Amino acid sequence: MSAGNAFARGVVCAVTGALLWGFSGACAQFLFAHYDISAAFITATRALLAFVLFLGVLVARQRDRLRSMLASPRTLGRLGVFGLGLFGSQFFYTMSVSFTNAGTATVLQMSGTVFIMLFTCVFARKLPRAAEVAGLVCAVFATVAIATQGNLDSLALPPEGLFWGMLNGLAVALYVMWPRRLFAEYGSFAATGLAMFVSAALSSVVWAVQGAPVPALDAVGVLVLTVGIAAVGTFAAFALYLRGVSLVGSVAGGLLGAFEPIGAMVVSAVWLGTAFTGFDWLGLALMLGMLVLVTVRKA
Repeated sequence: MSAGNAFARGVVCAVTGALLWGFSGACAQFLFAHYDISAAFITATRALLAFVLFLGVLVARQRDRLRSMLASPRTLGRLGVFGLGLFGSQFFYTMSVSFTNAGTATVLQMSGTVFIMLFTCVFARKLPRAAEVAGLVCAVFATVAIATQGNLDSLALPPEGLFWGMLNGLAVALYVMWPRRLFAEYGSFAATGLAMFVSAALSSVVWAVQGAPVPALDAVGVLVLTVGIAAVGTFAAFALYLRGVSLVGSVAGGLLGAFEPIGAMVVSAVWLGTAFTGFDWLGLALMLGMLVLVTVRKA
């Protein structure tokens, strides 16, 4: 596969994964609206079921690679850090929402892309491309437009909300940038699958500590949780997005992750009947502009 084809494939994978995250957000909105369910239970369930799916594929198709990873203490240590980032990106986001609101937390999550660009510049000792900076500006403004609907007063920023929001951004940067060596040696799917176990374990501990009850779900609720959030919005979303990151790099991958609110917006409109607004269309246009800027290659 040529470099250009690999980059294009990476863009498609990263954007699709981010859109599926948005789909899982709409599914979570549906569960919160119709059932007495906690964020801790959703987080623990989605991570655990996603790990089971990853493990099933690894056992069936990549058994030798799985054995090799489990036999290497250094690899297990790297997977632990990777899994911590996966866990933090979900748990810290939930905490940020609890102290602010979903729109504000989504905007704060964009700090992850800023951290990725900053750390990349420091470690590589070079400035980002002008197109990447312009893409970051488009992504931030698009996220703000969609999340706040033009009402900046809705950006409630108490100290606790800012704290958890910045931690969320750091967690996003960690799980996007850290596994580069793991991806190069074992592939993104195997590395993400085993790291998901760490996320599932930590999420389960948090759920147990919080003492949230097991919710009473009917068949629709179980379907939305297991298929919509766990299988599609976690297993498929992380597998595709991180495969995309492995092909396009951390900076471009971080920017493409900003397509998440677009997925949530579209699914909410089609499924939950949420109407599109002028700010939604503005955000979509800015996201498309960011996509063009990110995919512009150096001459």
